[in-house]
Amino acid sequence: MTGGRVVVLGSTGVNFAAGMSGGIAYVYDRERVFDGRCNLDMVDLEGVGDPKEALELRKLIEAHLRYTSSQLARRILEDWEGSLPFFVKVFPMEYRRALGRMTREDLATERQEVVHG
Repeated sequence: MTGGRVVVLGSTGVNFAAGMSGGIAYVYDRERVFDGRCNLDMVDLEGVGDPKEALELRKLIEAHLRYTSSQLARRILEDWEGSLPFFVKVFPMEYRRALGRMTREDLATERQEVVHG
């Protein structure tokens, strides 16, 4: 995965995220055991605090419900505010650095366009 998003509503195996260098995964961790199943060598684990990000996550789960009729997705959406804290964001460290570089480059380009434009 290079820049996509994945939502995992079921359980994961051990060594999740081994070799993960791009994209973002959201894992529903109702039992609070995911950090012991995740390979933390290349990723950071975070909550989903940004409202825009939470909305994107919700839309992905809504699409999953629409396509699969998943009862778990339905329960999560019915109690969205109560369910959201159980999602863990898996964010590769290298991907975070790349996004930071792209943002700095974008800002520099915008500044140049304003000066020269």
